[in-house]
Amino acid sequence: MNQGVLDIGAWQLVLAGLLIAVNLALSAWLRLGLARGLLIASVRMTVQLLLVGLVLGYVFALSRPLPIVAIGLVMTSLAGLASVNRTRRRFPGIYLDSVLSVFAASFLVTGIALTGIINVRPWYQAQYAIPLLGMVLGNILNGTSLALDRFMEGAVRERELIEARLALGATRWEAAHALLTESLRVGMIPTINSMMVMGIVSLPGMMTGQLLAGAAPGTAVRYQIVVMFMIAAATALGALGVVLLAFRVVFSREHQLRTDRLRAAGKGAW
Repeated sequence: MNQGVLDIGAWQLVLAGLLIAVNLALSAWLRLGLARGLLIASVRMTVQLLLVGLVLGYVFALSRPLPIVAIGLVMTSLAGLASVNRTRRRFPGIYLDSVLSVFAASFLVTGIALTGIINVRPWYQAQYAIPLLGMVLGNILNGTSLALDRFMEGAVRERELIEARLALGATRWEAAHALLTESLRVGMIPTINSMMVMGIVSLPGMMTGQLLAGAAPGTAVRYQIVVMFMIAAATALGALGVVLLAFRVVFSREHQLRTDRLRAAGKGAW
């Protein structure tokens, strides 16, 4: 019998917060140096989610497309910037390239899902558009960051091999092909691993949330399948886009490897 969602009070949140003590204890015992980062991340996450909870009631009441699109653009921009912040190197225009790749992949896939799969009418209903876009962005961020970082690090680490290929007459595409494919593979690994064990080892967040809210298991499962296919497609497109944009910077039109355009993060980075 569906009794609705059980409310969680402030004291229950405090008790849940004590669970982070496990991580802090392990960090102190093994001298991992993660205690400060864990505390900051925990406080930041809590504050951000509480603020989102206050704002979502207003957002879900919006009935015009422009504010929804504007919120989506802000979310996409922040995801694109965060993706670059996780990489160890930078090049001129890297932030713009990341934002454009994340924007194109996330808006395309979310738009197809809203209008062609779930058939939301109108398509800009915030109750559907914002959560779906948010789930896609959270995963595409990781995929693009991993792929971009792998590509730049690989270009530096495998410089001699790549330049040897170029010297033997290979085009820049031929010389970088192995690195490009490996970078995309790395970017897709987290999504593939998640899909492999979903439903057996783990129950994903969206499905769990719908079940707690009283949705029928079959409906929750179907929504989760749609979301996972969205995530897989968006991650692949985003990773491909950002790696190709990085490729045009790291490899010049004259088929030269330009690792001199790369800077270590925090050291004269762009």
